[in-house]
Amino acid sequence: MISLSLFADSETIEFAPGEIIFSAGEEGNLMYVVTGGEVDIQVGPTIAETVTVGGIFGEMALIDGHVRSAGAVARTQCKLVPVDQRRFQFLVSEMPFFALQVMSIMAERLRHANQRIEKD
Repeated sequence: MISLSLFADSETIEFAPGEIIFSAGEEGNLMYVVTGGEVDIQVGPTIAETVTVGGIFGEMALIDGHVRSAGAVARTQCKLVPVDQRRFQFLVSEMPFFALQVMSIMAERLRHANQRIEKD
């Protein structure tokens, strides 16, 4: 989980249940911090993960510069803080704990993906 105190004064955007936040294949210039509600991360028709309060998504496109590898859809009414490349780089360089939190989230996602592959 990300420390929400880093984003306490940030502007949020809201999405209604079922609203598409972004689709796989799109260019990604923002990541999002969930401050309210839940967001489903979809790979094709499969829900790979549901991101809840304190979670992040969309960070891969900021890190590697590739298009979105998955889609994101609001599961519930949700509030998100958008984080652009400039702010992301500032947070990583000025707050090492933030960078560790992002790496921890990505490592956990990779472990879950590996477990799903092993089951198949």
